[in-house]
Amino acid sequence: MLAATNFFRVDNLLVQIYNSEVEMAQNVAETAQKYLQSVLKQQNSAAVLLATGNSQLKFLNALITLGGVDWSRITLFHLDEYLGITADHPASFRRYMRELVEKRIVPKEFHYIEGDSLQPMAECDRYAKLLQAQPIDLCCLGVGENGHLAFNDPSVANFHDPYSVKLVKLDTVNRQQQVNTGQFPNLETVPQYAFTVTIPTICAAKKILCLAPDKRKANVVKEMLQGTVSADCPASILRQQPQATLFLDVNSASLLS
Repeated sequence: MLAATNFFRVDNLLVQIYNSEVEMAQNVAETAQKYLQSVLKQQNSAAVLLATGNSQLKFLNALITLGGVDWSRITLFHLDEYLGITADHPASFRRYMRELVEKRIVPKEFHYIEGDSLQPMAECDRYAKLLQAQPIDLCCLGVGENGHLAFNDPSVANFHDPYSVKLVKLDTVNRQQQVNTGQFPNLETVPQYAFTVTIPTICAAKKILCLAPDKRKANVVKEMLQGTVSADCPASILRQQPQATLFLDVNSASLLS
């Protein structure tokens, strides 16, 4: 396993910094592999909550390539999906997960948020019940440029949310990020609403691995770690999670004092 160039704690959150995104992704993959192997030695099955986005690409590929995980005993979930989008849309998170994950492994089950459900509130309830049916052993996620976790933007993030899954309106910073990363051609084509797993559900996971590489994330990483713990930067809640680790590369860590 590659060693971090620097590691420290901010409140309860362990932070590890790597020389490159490739090194970081490989280390997170090995961490996840060993953890899932340990979990499956102690229990018959496991549940994992996965994120999409560019920050996850190298990690997910490295984890699957490593092997050594009995996916047939693991139930998979994902964190979010756009409202009204079909499963074959190029920006669909269901498509992302099917192409990059499910086609390469054989999980026990992969539960998807049906973004084009005709009854969105009923879909929230359905997915919430699936999540609540077993503890989440591992949650892998990223950090948005506005500090969001999943689609919990600052305007809708609630550290004490009574819901497990909810429908939210996306803020402009979030929607523009989807354009900047090539998911949509322009702001007008980005859906205004999306389904998201909520902050308390994320924080209830037994282990949290958060990846935030790239220079684009430097400002929000600084705010997350050196600002106050507040819904103004939803990712700051991870500082109160002793089971969480934040993985950075030298670019995303470049503004830290």
